[in-house]
Amino acid sequence: MSAQGVAVSWLSCCGSAVWRYSTNSPNYHIFSTRSTIKLEYEGTLFSEWSVPGTCSVKNKRSPQTELRCSSPGVHSIRPIVTGPDSEEERNLPVDSSHICFLWYFKVVVVIWIYDPENADPNELLWNANEPSLNSITLTKQLATLGQKPAIYTTLRKRIYLPHDKMENGTWHVLIPMTYDDALKEIKGNQVAFQDCFIADFIFLLTFPLLTIPEIPGYLPITSPHGSQLMAAWAACVPSSVVVVADMETFQTNDSFRTWTRIRVPPNILTEDERHSVSDVSLSRDGIFFLINGILYIKSFTEFKRLGISENLPDSGIIGITTRKWCWVKYLLKSKRRSSMAIWTKNEVYLGYIFLKFVKIITTEKLKNLLNISSASTLTIHNVEYPGHPLELALFLNYCNTCNVNKTIYLVIYNEDTKQWMYQDFALDVSVDSFLTPHFIYGALPDFILQDKHRIYYCYHNFTETGVVQTPTEFGNLSRLSHNSIIHDIFMDYFGNIVVKMENNIMFYFKINIRDAIKLHLWTNSKMKSFFLLSSSAQIYFIYVFENGTVQPREYPLKLESQSANFNTKEKCPYMAFHNNIFHVFYFLDKGQNLSIWAQIVYPENVGLYIVVESYGPNILQEKDQVHYEIALGYCTKTVTVTFFQTINYEAVDDYFKLQDQNTGLLLVQLRPSEYSKTCPIAQKVFQLAVGCDSTKFIAVKGFNKKDCLQHDFFYVIEKSYLRNQPSKNLRVKYNWKKYGCPLRLDFGEKFHPLIQLYNDDGYVEDVEVNFIVWEIHGRNDYSFNNTMKKSGCLNEAQTWKSMTKLNQHLPLEEVWGPENYKHCFSYAIGKPGDLNQPYEIINKSNYNHLIWPEDHSGMYVFRVKILDPNYSFCNLTAIFAIETFGMIPSPSGYLVAAFLFVLMLLFFSILVLSYFHYMRIYKQYLYEPINRYDRKQKNN
Repeated sequence: MSAQGVAVSWLSCCGSAVWRYSTNSPNYHIFSTRSTIKLEYEGTLFSEWSVPGTCSVKNKRSPQTELRCSSPGVHSIRPIVTGPDSEEERNLPVDSSHICFLWYFKVVVVIWIYDPENADPNELLWNANEPSLNSITLTKQLATLGQKPAIYTTLRKRIYLPHDKMENGTWHVLIPMTYDDALKEIKGNQVAFQDCFIADFIFLLTFPLLTIPEIPGYLPITSPHGSQLMAAWAACVPSSVVVVADMETFQTNDSFRTWTRIRVPPNILTEDERHSVSDVSLSRDGIFFLINGILYIKSFTEFKRLGISENLPDSGIIGITTRKWCWVKYLLKSKRRSSMAIWTKNEVYLGYIFLKFVKIITTEKLKNLLNISSASTLTIHNVEYPGHPLELALFLNYCNTCNVNKTIYLVIYNEDTKQWMYQDFALDVSVDSFLTPHFIYGALPDFILQDKHRIYYCYHNFTETGVVQTPTEFGNLSRLSHNSIIHDIFMDYFGNIVVKMENNIMFYFKINIRDAIKLHLWTNSKMKSFFLLSSSAQIYFIYVFENGTVQPREYPLKLESQSANFNTKEKCPYMAFHNNIFHVFYFLDKGQNLSIWAQIVYPENVGLYIVVESYGPNILQEKDQVHYEIALGYCTKTVTVTFFQTINYEAVDDYFKLQDQNTGLLLVQLRPSEYSKTCPIAQKVFQLAVGCDSTKFIAVKGFNKKDCLQHDFFYVIEKSYLRNQPSKNLRVKYNWKKYGCPLRLDFGEKFHPLIQLYNDDGYVEDVEVNFIVWEIHGRNDYSFNNTMKKSGCLNEAQTWKSMTKLNQHLPLEEVWGPENYKHCFSYAIGKPGDLNQPYEIINKSNYNHLIWPEDHSGMYVFRVKILDPNYSFCNLTAIFAIETFGMIPSPSGYLVAAFLFVLMLLFFSILVLSYFHYMRIYKQYLYEPINRYDRKQKNN
């Protein structure tokens, strides 16, 4: 088509008439030969529908009718109208997929299967409380064939299965509500019914979110009359949205399936102020409104003005912004991360939860940082959060005379390192130009800028800049849109970019693409609309009507872009792009590495390759390997990249400083060297954090909180058993919740702790490196069975006694650790000494055991700490308790005296009884022989 033909075609589409299409499946998920495509013409000149022979129309002359296509392919559809002009033609790609059914779910979570072509109207509107009769029959039929759903979480890769028993044709699944794992997907078994399968379904499920209630008597708060819609949303919960129109402000937490009006109490704002909202932001604290340079907040309990008492300026605020991209996890070495930014012409503030605000920079300080003359004019042009989860971008106005032109510069602030980084970007514009930045979802700080008429791009880390071009008018979108100006730009996680004009004409391109195409008109030019992202990660329009109501409308971006690109004959330069990156966040600890691969398949002689780019501190080494194959005219190129560290943290001068220098957050992206608007996914992005994973912890095997009487109790440690030899015995409270169940051991039984590493996903590994233990209450009446000599030491090893002597100013738990550990297996390290001392370092394989005194029992509460400096960035510790037994405890003095008294009494009693007993025997043997002799004499 010639340039003149294109201009005529675009002009004809932009009147009051518009036509569109829809299906029964949500988000146009199923668009196949089995789908009923509903056609809708909005205008007065309609005559009939023009469709190809392979498609049939229910009522050809009705503006609203149904279309079915019996064969797959791209079908040209357009309405025929009366008059000299013709309506635009769409090229709809109809698939021949065997996916016919969808999952239906309710938040409890209740799941069933439904057929969108034979569903109940409530199911199509997604407000059904129970399945229809057709859905019950279909669900039970598929269940008998082996179908059973499961819910998979996208971030943590958790799987939740339903109860074994179905109830009324539904499955019930219990899912914990989490903030950091909200994106979920319903998948089933590969079971077919009448050659039809069930499509996987993505949805967002987080904690229940409340909307601010509408209170009777409160008044509307709006933007100026005649202005376009403005909106704000939560980056990680895109279904939570606030939309400001010129007659009301609306809030929703479910992508406008339900919504409320936001109103403010009377007598706080004047009539003009209530209709002067210039910007809006949404945060956990509430809804922020910018009105005449003053910031207000509307929360559940109040509507108030923010100012000096919150460390904010009372006036002069020109902009507010929040984060646009969701990173649930990130490595943050500092204490907190901001949730919003506020700025005046000369100052920038960061906002945190609970209405905490901090001023971080002024233009006077920026002049010094950038070496700009004090005589020059430097003001803040705009502020935006880039794709990096810890950075903030400042666009600055710079000029000398400031009469005709000015230069836009860019500096980036890292909230973690507190560093300001000047970027290699400069754009000369007229002095009255205002640019709005939109950062791309990627590893590098790439972005596009919009003014009223054009889109400027800055790609590949500031190495490629220019104006996004169009087939005519050299990128001036206003001239191609009846002199309308740019209203908003929509960007998603897949690299799609849609530019919406105020009259609802739209242009489309992808990230790293330098030209845009015009999309088919979808919305009447008089309708006020805005692009948003639904809870299913799909784009939709929100329409605001003059009567103060809103309506969401799904938009088939993929189908519309394919239709618009069909006549351009543009093709994706590669056939497939695969990789093994299944997470958006990876942690690397000491000694660990990460290997990733990506593969691209493309026609022979095209010469593509895979680009691996990283952004962040230079703390990792990379090792690349490329594998290349060619067969049947197609090339397959695979690149494998391994990220690792080789730093030795043992016996360094400043252990903590070295750790800090080699920890941080990198963003990595993989992309093909070339792609086009027809490629499905532009690039793969993930975070690579080097540092301490806060979800890691260690535990001693065999200890728990279940196998004992769950209660607290007190016991006494004799003073002679304590390390510091105090003057009195120590009374200790045993905290069961903290210490767990003690392990009972005979004091003749040795104990070797086995340390195990865990994280949020459960058991990871047995810890094989060195660790130390100490009794937290100060007991030292225990020892170790191995000596230094037996353990192989060449010099005297470190002990608790030597380390406390060296670090007398530190508490016991800090005197010895990986920061000052030195081994004893070299003559060059340490000093000679008595190697017959106990060796107090344990690991999994050295068979070093704890041994107990045999003259008394006791309760020991130990803390274990990983000692190896090359094992983890985390300070890994755990607590376990041991109770020794085997001997009767020493009795009290009173008991001993009583026992001795009884013993002596018994002794004397026996002695007396013995006396009388032996006297009786004596008498018997003394007198009985005499009596016998006398009787014998008489007889004679």
